[in-house]
Amino acid sequence: QVQLVESGGGLVQAGGSLRLSCAASGRTFRSYAMGWFRQAPGKERESLATISWSGGGTGYADSVKGRFTISRDNAKNTVYLQMNSLKPEDTAVYYCAAGRWGLRVEAYNYWGQGTQVTVSS
Repeated sequence: QVQLVESGGGLVQAGGSLRLSCAASGRTFRSYAMGWFRQAPGKERESLATISWSGGGTGYADSVKGRFTISRDNAKNTVYLQMNSLKPEDTAVYYCAAGRWGLRVEAYNYWGQGTQVTVSS
């Protein structure tokens, strides 16, 4: 199993940047693809980005392509989401997850507790 803890959320003005981190426990971290997701109040969970176990493959939702970058450091058991040019509509709780590569929520078995990101206009 993998336990995941997100950090780095907060309040930022529109146009600003944040970097989210997701620390994983367990020696099997590098066996999993990782993903970032978000959920705004009253909305379904949205897939944002995915990265393969090696970091060699990435994928993004159209809503964040060109603004968000996913990366991972297997030596530190950590995956990151660099978020630039933030917009008020990016406001949500952000989650990381471990599972199979892809942008489907159903591909992921292990989830963190989430971190709040609020973008003010």
